[in-house]
Amino acid sequence: MQNGIRPKKDGVPAYAQRRVLAQWRGVDLTDQEKTRADRARSVGHMLPALLKHLGLEQRRSEAEIAKVWNHLIDPSITAHAQPTGLRKGTLFVNVDSSVWLSEIVRYRRKEILQRLQHSFGTEMIQRISFRVG
Repeated sequence: MQNGIRPKKDGVPAYAQRRVLAQWRGVDLTDQEKTRADRARSVGHMLPALLKHLGLEQRRSEAEIAKVWNHLIDPSITAHAQPTGLRKGTLFVNVDSSVWLSEIVRYRRKEILQRLQHSFGTEMIQRISFRVG
């Protein structure tokens, strides 16, 4: 660094490059560029907030539940009932007929809930809501 001027890699001083760009643009944007550079953040810093905003963690959990559902629950039930979503600890399951809905709710609800809670925890799945759909 000579006389307070820092040369760039190609030998052109940084202030000269800014001055030429300002002349070419017709306006000096140095202050705006500095402000923008100060607000810039790394992708690693922004990614967790973006994933939370998009709800990808929730979608991943729902996909995992759907995958485990087919291996954990009796095949005669999985042929007629499939999980569709998870909200605030309630797993929503669509059943293809009212006959199967009645069968599952009366005789199998508790067993299904216990198996899912054993696999995913009581915090994630607190209740199951079955509906015809």
